[in-house]
Amino acid sequence: MLEFIEWLSLTPWSIGLRESLYMYPWIESAHVLFIAIFFGTLLFVDLRLTGHVFQELSISQMNKRILPLTIIGFVFMCITGFLLFYAVPIRNYQNLFFRIKFFLIIIAGLNAYYFHKTMNKESKKWDKDSHIPSRMKQSALASLFLWSLVIISGRMIAYNWFDCGRQPQPDFINFLISCTAESDLYEGLDGI
Repeated sequence: MLEFIEWLSLTPWSIGLRESLYMYPWIESAHVLFIAIFFGTLLFVDLRLTGHVFQELSISQMNKRILPLTIIGFVFMCITGFLLFYAVPIRNYQNLFFRIKFFLIIIAGLNAYYFHKTMNKESKKWDKDSHIPSRMKQSALASLFLWSLVIISGRMIAYNWFDCGRQPQPDFINFLISCTAESDLYEGLDGI
């Protein structure tokens, strides 16, 4: 996998993004904006499903109004996130927090899949009797918790506490981030 990532870092578009004076900061800013849109709208839906806020709105009404914005935020968040990864693929691939973020996105995605699969079947019943099952409330709280951790770990990517270029490090850290103590893959990438 590392060979592919090294090849990716040498492609003209990756080099262009990495060396661009304006493009990388614009993409990073757009990424943060779409995170805010995605998480902000997700917050409304998840809080509604806990039964503590927006009780006057039915769940189906809430989804009809907010889900399109959530999807737009998610799609553009993923696109800009991919571009940020593509600009500095080696540093990101070997970043412990990036790996944690990626793992958390998978877990949050599985939770969202379960959540929406169940909600699509049962939300009409919830609208009528306003009783939301506790498993759905737990799923909504898990969603908020997991996506919060995704955002925090994403923010931590900027810090180089465990980068390959910071040796010596414990062997288990080097194992987790796929680098050797002699690795020179970070040469010249520390400023990004």
